[in-house]
Amino acid sequence: MKLGILSLMALWLSTTSLAKTYSVCWSHYTGWEPWGYAESSGILKKWADKYKIKIKLDLVNDYIESINLYTAGKYDACTMTNMDALTIPAVGGIDSTALIIGDFSNGNDGIISRSKTSVKELKGSEVMLVELSVSHYLLARALDMNGMKEKDLKLVNTSDADIGSVYSAKKGSAVTWNPILMSLKNQKGSTMLFDSSMIPGEIIDVMVVKSTADEALKKALTGAWYEVMSVMTSKSNSNAIAAMAKQAGSSVEDFKNQLKTTSMFYNPSKAVGFAKDEKLKKTMDYVRTFSFDKGLFGSNASSKDFLGIEFSDGSVLGNKKNVKLRFTAKYMEMAASNKL
Repeated sequence: MKLGILSLMALWLSTTSLAKTYSVCWSHYTGWEPWGYAESSGILKKWADKYKIKIKLDLVNDYIESINLYTAGKYDACTMTNMDALTIPAVGGIDSTALIIGDFSNGNDGIISRSKTSVKELKGSEVMLVELSVSHYLLARALDMNGMKEKDLKLVNTSDADIGSVYSAKKGSAVTWNPILMSLKNQKGSTMLFDSSMIPGEIIDVMVVKSTADEALKKALTGAWYEVMSVMTSKSNSNAIAAMAKQAGSSVEDFKNQLKTTSMFYNPSKAVGFAKDEKLKKTMDYVRTFSFDKGLFGSNASSKDFLGIEFSDGSVLGNKKNVKLRFTAKYMEMAASNKL
């Protein structure tokens, strides 16, 4: 009897020790706070257990650094925007897949100032931002829509970890995202000059994985995400929202206001529709044009077609022989059909 029990324990320990561990990172942003809750609530572990893997989730406070670490191979998956997925890992040669389209920014990114009242008034002044990030893209779109050029401004490269404190210390102007943007907006004398609601659907927030990642990881992450989405849309969501607000350093009221400017795809079917919409191709053409013009494709790129971007219908924008960023609806469709 004892021998049988010992054998069962040995088998259990062996199975547990063989469970592969995958590393995933995220950084603070309204649309990504659900990842923190997925871990703290046990939902992420539940889905990892279902697929007999382990998932180590890390919060990286410096957003760009989180993507750099993913690109360098420390992480198997990472939260990022569509533009940053293209210009950092894809350009770095890492074949990556936008596994989950979580939301698009609908006012969650913006240009804010304590000394100016319009985009045109920014001419000749300093503007803080994370250079060559999605904030830079937002600024470029705002300038173009106001008949201005980047050379009309003085850009000051500032990390997202520092931009809030620097803005608070002087009457300047900044381009940033929530929850930082909300805190700056609440400061006396701040004026929102432009935000992402003026270019809806262009700044997309995704969970990116290595395209060759284990199916178990892809399914576990997708399953965990949509379970959290279900919690967030339930009548008993107050504890979850409060937990996300706390980890974001916001009040519940502020966090709810941030969610209002985040077009969350709570329903996987909506995310599938977005992934399959022809507009996504147009958006990514905007993004790759901006990226190439800014030299973000590197010195070896002779045109914006240097890299290939594959969409859920199998079509490719750019070089079909050098596809490094892929949009798929596969796993979100599985979630929508309850097949995870």
